[in-house]
Amino acid sequence: MPAKKTSRRARLLVIALVLLLVAGVGGGTFWTISTVRDSFPQTSGSLKLKGLEDPVTVQRDRQGIPQVYADSSKDLFTAQGYVQAQDRFWEMDVRRHTTSGRLSEMFGAGEVKTDAFLRTLGWRRVAEREYAGLSKESKDNLKAYTAGVNAYLKDHTKSAASLEYAALDLSHDYTPEKWDPVDSVAWLKAMAWDLRANMSDEIDRALMAGRLSEGQIADLYPDYPADRNKPVTEGKVDPGEKKYEPQGEAASSSSGTAAQQAAVHEAGSKLSSLATRLDKIPSLLGPSNSGIGSNSWVVSGKNTTTGKPLLANDPHLAPQLPSIWYQMGLHCRTVTKSCPYDVSGFTFAGLPGVVIGHNQNISWGMTNLGADVTDLYLEKFTDGGYLYDGRRREYKTRQETIKVAGGASRRITVRETDNGPVISDRDSELREVGKKSPVDNAAPDRSSGYGVSLRWTALSPTKTMDSVFELDRAADFKDFRAAATKFAVPSQNLIYADTKGNIGYQAPGRIPVRGKGDGRYPAPGWDPRYKWKGYVPQKALPWEYNPSRGYIVTANQAVVDEKKYPYLLTKDWGYGTRSQRINDLISSKIADGGKISMGDMQTMQMDNSSEIAKLLVPYLLKINIEDGYVREAQRLLEGWDYTQDADSAPAAYFNAVWRNMLLLAFGNKLPKELRVKGECLNVRPSDESGPVDDLDGKSRLVRECGERDTASAQPDGGDRWYEVVRKVIKDKDSEWWKTPGNNGRGGDRDRDDLLAHAMKNARWELTSKLGKDIDSWSWGRLHHLMLKNQTIGTEGPGFMQFLLNRGPWDLGGGKDAVNATGWNAAGGYEVIWAPSMRMVVNLDNFDKSRWINLTGASGHAYNPHYVDQMDKWSEGALLPWAFSERAVEKGTEEKMALTP
Repeated sequence: MPAKKTSRRARLLVIALVLLLVAGVGGGTFWTISTVRDSFPQTSGSLKLKGLEDPVTVQRDRQGIPQVYADSSKDLFTAQGYVQAQDRFWEMDVRRHTTSGRLSEMFGAGEVKTDAFLRTLGWRRVAEREYAGLSKESKDNLKAYTAGVNAYLKDHTKSAASLEYAALDLSHDYTPEKWDPVDSVAWLKAMAWDLRANMSDEIDRALMAGRLSEGQIADLYPDYPADRNKPVTEGKVDPGEKKYEPQGEAASSSSGTAAQQAAVHEAGSKLSSLATRLDKIPSLLGPSNSGIGSNSWVVSGKNTTTGKPLLANDPHLAPQLPSIWYQMGLHCRTVTKSCPYDVSGFTFAGLPGVVIGHNQNISWGMTNLGADVTDLYLEKFTDGGYLYDGRRREYKTRQETIKVAGGASRRITVRETDNGPVISDRDSELREVGKKSPVDNAAPDRSSGYGVSLRWTALSPTKTMDSVFELDRAADFKDFRAAATKFAVPSQNLIYADTKGNIGYQAPGRIPVRGKGDGRYPAPGWDPRYKWKGYVPQKALPWEYNPSRGYIVTANQAVVDEKKYPYLLTKDWGYGTRSQRINDLISSKIADGGKISMGDMQTMQMDNSSEIAKLLVPYLLKINIEDGYVREAQRLLEGWDYTQDADSAPAAYFNAVWRNMLLLAFGNKLPKELRVKGECLNVRPSDESGPVDDLDGKSRLVRECGERDTASAQPDGGDRWYEVVRKVIKDKDSEWWKTPGNNGRGGDRDRDDLLAHAMKNARWELTSKLGKDIDSWSWGRLHHLMLKNQTIGTEGPGFMQFLLNRGPWDLGGGKDAVNATGWNAAGGYEVIWAPSMRMVVNLDNFDKSRWINLTGASGHAYNPHYVDQMDKWSEGALLPWAFSERAVEKGTEEKMALTP
């Protein structure tokens, strides 16, 4: 943040605290400067830490990033737990209450419905079973980490743990309970939920099915452009698996049988209510629709200036304060079998180990693979049970009690079918779905309608936590692949490089093999032909090792050429705009023997070229604009190089035209559930729809508001919409270009009419937002990033939001530029996801690697490291990333000794 803003905010903080002191806010709860500083961690000197066997050293650099040195794994992870709690315990506490469906215990009745949905999914229950099945080494590491967190909590309560706890005390008394190893494991479920891929698309297509033709839906979900945008790999499969055939019938590319279509059509008009509920579940990693993405690539030493591989990664997630990531180094002073860790990188506060980074031998990065690992099943209710294969079955049920801060506890009943939890029980409107069953006439009790259950790979125990520790200590590609086999959820693209010069890729994950259907639409739960038949064998998942082209790129594009690969991974890949741009930048650089440097890797990460502008601007410039006021803006596009710098006026105008074009051509033609807010409905649940939740403590009448602020089918401006427009742009008379008249204006008759209309609307929109003088326009003034502290910073009192939030920063980049500063065309230009961190790893010399985090190391407002990396991050700069003991010592600003 600019110095002037920081200084002004500091002065206003003092004024605010003085006013609070004078007023005695909260019945005698006084805030002072010392209250704000009370939670700042001790980072120098020494302190005793119960549970340690030997002394541990914690060294922090200028950004407050900790490097931990210990003599045993137990001491290493104990110290990691303590240090992370020092910096981020509030964040950790909120996360564990989210994953266990207990937010109401912290924040009151407003979180009851969210808790009810999360209890229905049962993340915490699954995590408990998952922990039980982990290796002894993983359990020991988790226990040590837990001991470190609890050692911190013993001496830090209320405001001594975080300023937010002081704010919470203004409304009710709350004291954090002890950490538990399962609290860490459960975080992996939240991570998997946010990266679950196409569930929203599945719902949106179902909503479209009754309103749009099959051809129109195909227009809005085009096939992956495999002829133009390269997949990650050629789909290499182990020889022993080449003849493997998935059990059951081959996956169909169609939307399903007539019975499935009839069921989807019947239920579709109500599925928007479920989509609304899903939208409101806390998204801990960021927006989970098909637009979100990440970049990673690795270049072989034969194509680099160092002679060894270079590896880059920048996951794109929602901007949060503090950042989703936590930078850290974990070092055994002597690497042995009993203490095998010498690793540095990015992890999550609350999770031991390092998730992305490098050890002394290898480096790895991750992007979301996007495999379809969720299916919604329509369930036919009958006589207090559900229908399957022509027979009635009993639900599995359990009772859950939700404790509420400042109020009475609420009770819910969770039901499960063989397909999974009945998530429609958490939504009163969906209990009324499907009064006219499309099943055969012999189906009993037709009035009872449908429910909706969820089948999801993460609802069964996995060994992903084992995989994290195995990656941290892997020595070569064989170890790397072995660790990847346990990385079950979420399914990620894993790229690899090692100090010996090798590069590689592995697609891990638990990916279902379906019977009928392809996962694009909700399936009939009563039909056994639609059940999952197993999972794609791990040895059959795509991988590469030292490909002849000399580099590997993953940016959420298709992983394989699906025409050559025997398994269906998904039908909803990202469309490869970013990945192909990265491929093109690399291939052009290494053409004719060119070499790629560390600086080149960093420059590529900040590439902000607009690929859709290259397609659309020539059409826009051909439009004869007679209105001089609009023509003045049109001229901005003449000679524009399609880069989206923060100070670019052409980028501002083009993106406004793009947004208005999408809304005109597509927005109002979608089903109303996908484009407008629904009305609040008073609904009395049907007895046959399932048990009525005692959520209001008073009545069976539930008031439900079916709002979708940002439906994924809405034109969000992402690269799926690039493909939609690319498909229709040459057809001047396509029906998509035609609009009805309004406000006395005739409708748009063809493409050129609509483009002219969009340019006019964009000119007036930017005049309103940026002023009449186009020379003063800039993309960054529209496209800014505001960092909001989670929970209290987003929904707390206004003065707390002021104290905790930071920004704005004016940014360049764009939705599907490599520098992916995402925005939603349906909602505006503000940045809603961004590179959550950036790293470039130098396998020739790890000490020459570079990294940066969104925000900073600390979760404490007004700590020097709260947002101290933001200015450099916004400029595309990277920070030194010391790894060797000598380099860490040289960069150390503060050193602390933890002693037994």
